[in-house]
Amino acid sequence: MSSIHENKIYLVTGGTTGIGAATVAHLAEAGAKVIATGRSPETLEAAKKTAPSSVEIIASDAGNIEAINELAEHIKISYGKIDGAFINAGIAPFAPLDTWTEAQFDNLFNINVKGPYFLAQKLVPLLNEGGSLVFNTSVVHDMGMGTAAAYGGSKGALRSIVRSLSVELAEQGIRVNAVAPGPISTPLYGKLGMDEAQLDGFASHVMSRIPLKRFGSGEDIARATAFLLSSDAGFITGEELAIDGGWLNNVS
Repeated sequence: MSSIHENKIYLVTGGTTGIGAATVAHLAEAGAKVIATGRSPETLEAAKKTAPSSVEIIASDAGNIEAINELAEHIKISYGKIDGAFINAGIAPFAPLDTWTEAQFDNLFNINVKGPYFLAQKLVPLLNEGGSLVFNTSVVHDMGMGTAAAYGGSKGALRSIVRSLSVELAEQGIRVNAVAPGPISTPLYGKLGMDEAQLDGFASHVMSRIPLKRFGSGEDIARATAFLLSSDAGFITGEELAIDGGWLNNVS
């Protein structure tokens, strides 16, 4: 029995580590051709060494408009059309209000909001009929979490973009949805600006509030993303799927 993703072509931004890498692996195993982007030379090189022949690894900065234009042009020249994209690349700096600088704020919104928006703009003409865009948001934008105002704001903005684009692009047969990860065991947790003791305390607190009593995995997000990209989700658009072990429903 053939996979629903067999011979499909997908783009996954931030596809060299964490959730993105898990999604790339899942789609490739299901028979798809995947274009995976990243910006760290180390992770790009590591991904190239392990990627199967069905995966192309490309250096691209998700917050840089020129890089986004170059990525879209590469896809147009090399592939013509693609079937969908997981717009996943993002950063998650958690910090108190009084520590933020304008430059840090602008960088966050460039990567988490502006980049995804303009990438979607460039990808729409390159999508096959029935194409699908899946954005990576977060359950954090639905919470009142201390030190997460800027990050949650960026993800809330992205959620609003998903909702509006799902209406705007429906006439073109393009579906637009989001996956909203909760606590996921990825390298991102090492980039939150916390020391080891703070990370351990944060993880213990979060774990106590997750009904399923575990952190999620990249594969948990990959399976949900693959579903939303596929025709199995053909009557789903404008939705945000929380993948959080029940965390959001247990926060007070």
